[in-house]
Amino acid sequence: MAAERKKLLLRLDPAVHDALVRWADDELRSTNAQIEFLLRRALNEAGRLPKAAAPIPRPGRPRRDDPPDP
Repeated sequence: MAAERKKLLLRLDPAVHDALVRWADDELRSTNAQIEFLLRRALNEAGRLPKAAAPIPRPGRPRRDDPPDP
């Protein structure tokens, strides 16, 4: 069973939020997925991404050759 994802209230400057929304749209991600992508990249670059961190789930339907989630 996958661990429950944590919820977080994040307060942002409106201009920063608008820039994140545009960036996420350009990369075909949700704003939430874009923020998680950027945080993971920053953690990885700093050598602080935990090895136990599950990969980000891919959007959309699974491929036929993907194993089903347990």
